[in-house]
Amino acid sequence: MENVSSHKHFVLDGFSELGALRPVLFLPFSIMFVVSLSANSLLLYVVVSQRSLHSPMCVLIAGMACVDLSLPLFCVPHMLLSFLLDWRGISLSGCLTQMYFIHFVAAFQSTLLVWMALDRYFAICTPLYYHERMSLPSFLKFIVPLVVRNFLLITLFVGLAGSLSFCNTNVMNHCFCEHMALVQLACGSTAVNNVVGLLTIFLNPVADFIFIAASYVVIFSSVLSSGKSGVKALHTCVTHIVVITVSLTIALVAFLSYRIRNGLPAAVRVFISTLYLLFPSCFNPIVYGIRTAEIRQHILKTLTGGRFVRTEPRS
Repeated sequence: MENVSSHKHFVLDGFSELGALRPVLFLPFSIMFVVSLSANSLLLYVVVSQRSLHSPMCVLIAGMACVDLSLPLFCVPHMLLSFLLDWRGISLSGCLTQMYFIHFVAAFQSTLLVWMALDRYFAICTPLYYHERMSLPSFLKFIVPLVVRNFLLITLFVGLAGSLSFCNTNVMNHCFCEHMALVQLACGSTAVNNVVGLLTIFLNPVADFIFIAASYVVIFSSVLSSGKSGVKALHTCVTHIVVITVSLTIALVAFLSYRIRNGLPAAVRVFISTLYLLFPSCFNPIVYGIRTAEIRQHILKTLTGGRFVRTEPRS
């Protein structure tokens, strides 16, 4: 009789439906990986190297670039090797480690958007106190609670996943160690894991989205009612709204596709989850680089060897 805790090694079998065509996926995903690394590295270099970009908002954009740069590194190299060389195996400890870092780093995508929303709120609604409230000692009271929240939530649900027994199968229909993809392989009750997983979704991306939406409602109301320079003030928020909408929509679809009964083929769920990791990492630096005037100027100067000298108004 098989020991219920015998499975300590798993097979990541995402996109197995493609059969002999599975290695073809190496090309599009490797292109997205290179774009992500290149775009985020350039954005991070430009912000760090230019003292004129050391404003609170640009520092937060650099923080987003760090997240977008590091997140694919935890899963994409292994995934590309799986496509190209058919290396699909991963140990339970390696799976849990990968899961922890993927979810912990990904949690900061919405957290950074919350901090950006706060920056815009202070800049537009309380401009006289902006520098005081965005100074590091004052802003720490907004940073520390969210960092602690992310750490506790991710540690809790990854720890619960690691305590499960896996006796049914060791084949995971995924390209990386996604939480629910692993939990579905357990042979005991997973009710607690499902509840904690849903709680994490509500307390992280959903709660962040509600806070961000509320802050922008206040910002827009303040601009419209006070007669401020509405076009300029609202322009500074459009970039963040675009990023928020894209990032959180993909995240929620990826999370809920495993928890709500639906007719989605397994390959579609795997694709959405993989897109959740890679697409924002490619999309965010391009949007910030194009729509933030100061950053755009310095990126063009860097790419053209300093020959770009056009000045543009602050966005």
